[in-house]
Amino acid sequence: MRHRKLRRNLNVDTSHRKALLSNLAISMILNRKINTTLPKAKELQKYLEKLVTVAKEDNFQSKRKVFKLIQNKQALNLLFKEIGIQYKERNGGYTRVIKSGFRKGDAAPMAIIEFVK
Repeated sequence: MRHRKLRRNLNVDTSHRKALLSNLAISMILNRKINTTLPKAKELQKYLEKLVTVAKEDNFQSKRKVFKLIQNKQALNLLFKEIGIQYKERNGGYTRVIKSGFRKGDAAPMAIIEFVK
């Protein structure tokens, strides 16, 4: 039973899942839009919303919190200098997930995740 389970495990172990979400977040920050499977996109949405919320306040402690999770200086600077400032007045809902059909090889549901303008 799934009682009190808050996250999707994506059929990988914990360290793999953390690395996966970190890499997806870096790609999302650098490219502003990515195409991935629906469960990964929904999990990434939760992950990114928290990062952007912390990045809205531009101080050293916030940068350390975010760098602990994404560990890419280029993405970190972009998050704090552009994305955090862009959503300064917005209270959540920084990303959207759009379903985009099924993958041809294994019929996995695909989705596009992007930042809201």
